[in-house]
Amino acid sequence: MKKAMIIANPSSGKEEAEIYVKRVEQQLKYSGYQTEAKLTTKEGDAAVWAAEACACGYETVISIGGDGTVNEVVNGLAEKEQRPSLGIVPLGTVNDFARALNVPLEPEEAITIIGQGRLQKADIGKANDRYFLNITALGDMAESTAEVSAEQKTALGSFAYFLEGAKTLVHKHPIEITVGSGEQEWTGKALLFLAALTNSVGGFERMAPNAEVDDGKLHCFIIKDTSLPRLVRIATNLLKGDLKEDPDVLYFRANPVKISSKEPLKANIDGDIGGEAPLTLQVLRKHIDVWVP
Repeated sequence: MKKAMIIANPSSGKEEAEIYVKRVEQQLKYSGYQTEAKLTTKEGDAAVWAAEACACGYETVISIGGDGTVNEVVNGLAEKEQRPSLGIVPLGTVNDFARALNVPLEPEEAITIIGQGRLQKADIGKANDRYFLNITALGDMAESTAEVSAEQKTALGSFAYFLEGAKTLVHKHPIEITVGSGEQEWTGKALLFLAALTNSVGGFERMAPNAEVDDGKLHCFIIKDTSLPRLVRIATNLLKGDLKEDPDVLYFRANPVKISSKEPLKANIDGDIGGEAPLTLQVLRKHIDVWVP
């Protein structure tokens, strides 16, 4: 009999994760799976258990939680030769990876495709020794959005990220960075560097509208240091999906990308502070299989 491991964050989704564990167990048993369910109690649990699932020959792993839970699960799967397929039951505020894959954001609907839908190959990124699914970013704006509280996300949704990022622009602190890919290199002052794997960034699905989950590229944006009126224009273009057309924004697609700086800079990796410059970013193309409609 096929085996499935369910990894749930009990604090996600208004603490309804355990209810959905039961629903997933029913769905998987109907699809011919033997199930094992685990509830996280601390950071790192999901990665450890996902790695165990690889070692023990599980056919699929289900993540029940937000983007942070999915990120941990994928960090557990990424370096293994035999990787189970991934199912996602989105219980977070933003659920960027689920959005990018067109996984239903309604948990009950998402459950119905696990074991019954189709498998979609998806890229993952690597920032030095850490894996990511959505973004790696540098700059005050990137650090501030990583500090958005659970209460802010619950109250404001994806707008919480936009609001926190906007606050940093009032007392903007540009960073001096060098960004290189192949023979091309850019050095200068920037307010933000962001590399996206998917079209959904902080819930804004127009940030990188051309990004595909399996295109093998990092979609990179450098927002150059500029005046406040021009930043208002940049924000407007972001909301319209025209960010890459802005004259104060440098956009390019590449793999790999290297970022360095003479000052200490912390990186926002999938919404959490998780590394420092210098960074080497690369894409592992079509590295995981995900259940989608």
